[in-house]
Amino acid sequence: MSLSAEIENPVRMSIAERLKTPWTLTLLLPLVVALVDPAQFQPIITFAVKAFMGTLPYIAFAVLLIAWLKAAGAEAVVAEAFKGRETRMIVLAALFGGLAPFCSCEVIPFIAGLLALGAPLSAVMAFWLSSPLIDPPTLLITAAALGWPFAIGKAVSAVALGLVGGFAMKALTSTGAFGEVLKPYQRKGCGCGPDPFSGKPQWRVWQDSARRETFRAEAIHNALFLTKWLALAYVLEALLVTYVPAQAIAAIVGGEGVVPITIAALVGMPAYLNSYVAPPMLAGLMEQGMSAGAAMSFMIAGAVSSIPAMAAVWSLVRTRVFAAYLGLGVTGAVISGLLFQAVI
Repeated sequence: MSLSAEIENPVRMSIAERLKTPWTLTLLLPLVVALVDPAQFQPIITFAVKAFMGTLPYIAFAVLLIAWLKAAGAEAVVAEAFKGRETRMIVLAALFGGLAPFCSCEVIPFIAGLLALGAPLSAVMAFWLSSPLIDPPTLLITAAALGWPFAIGKAVSAVALGLVGGFAMKALTSTGAFGEVLKPYQRKGCGCGPDPFSGKPQWRVWQDSARRETFRAEAIHNALFLTKWLALAYVLEALLVTYVPAQAIAAIVGGEGVVPITIAALVGMPAYLNSYVAPPMLAGLMEQGMSAGAAMSFMIAGAVSSIPAMAAVWSLVRTRVFAAYLGLGVTGAVISGLLFQAVI
């Protein structure tokens, strides 16, 4: 390979990598509509912009909240849940799972450290099941797209799934169903923040220059992250409402009963949309005839099967524990959908 080719190749790769972002689809999809169906271009853009602006206050609050939690070192509070009696640990782990401001790589050394220090698998499973389902930004985005009843229902389902999964693992572990839990693991820093086992949270972040800088960096990062995913989500919702026949959605996942809810859970696991894209997409599907129970089942199953969540579990524990995680997740999704359908 010539020197010029070696120089040009990284440039081409850099451009290709830059195109593999949600922004590409957000801009490309309306352009395709403008070419093939010009009459729908303006309505789709108008729909997406109005939906995004309606969510903007929730985005702003979520950005500030998660930046404050990260800057304060709130991870140390979560670590306190894994101390004491096993039953107490399961309950607190399920509750704190929705509050932990972890990135996907941070949760791996956190959980590995807990298991290595002797934290019971039951409490860790409670945390693992509830953590992907809800966090402060997800709660607010879900409320903006689907309403507070749905957001609260998802939060309750997250805690309930953590509790059920934790106590189920406690019962199974007592029978000797799980021997070796951890795979061989070497802890490495991921550069995502402080060790959750060190230090104490400092809620007055403005009093420390390093924490103020963390707050600023996290606020910018999360603002960009949420904006790019939600912009894509609302474009997809507009396309869904415009082009997908309501009868087709209603025939598959409409109506009551266990069948549409189970189908939604089974489809949701492989067809995962991240927690910021899923609520607007489900809002569009519900407008087209998807039942509320099926929507809840789809969202919970999809969150449990997210790439970061599954990668974290798979990288640490043996196959039997991983299978239990997925089994509890999909079963919990179906039950949550059925209960939510019955309550609303």
